[in-house]
Amino acid sequence: MPRPRVNRYANGHRRRQVRAQVLKEEQHCGICGQYVDIDLPAGQPGSPEVDEIIPVSKGGSPYARENCRLTHRRCNARRGNGTRLRAIITPYTSARRW
Repeated sequence: MPRPRVNRYANGHRRRQVRAQVLKEEQHCGICGQYVDIDLPAGQPGSPEVDEIIPVSKGGSPYARENCRLTHRRCNARRGNGTRLRAIITPYTSARRW
């Protein structure tokens, strides 16, 4: 079954207002802490993106300013929706004595 698409731009004007406010107020990436060049064109690894701290897929609001932060495109892509956990490998143990 395909996942339902999250439409952040159903209220595009409001989302653009939040994005403009984030770009005006913040200068450093909320994930890695380095400077973000807001003049880079979209699609490049260092270009600015607005990230939701609580992902929209987890119930966060894309329109609430307190839930949005400035990030690099690569940092935001690496983070995903915050559910990418590393596999925990546990050693096999047996009750049997050899």
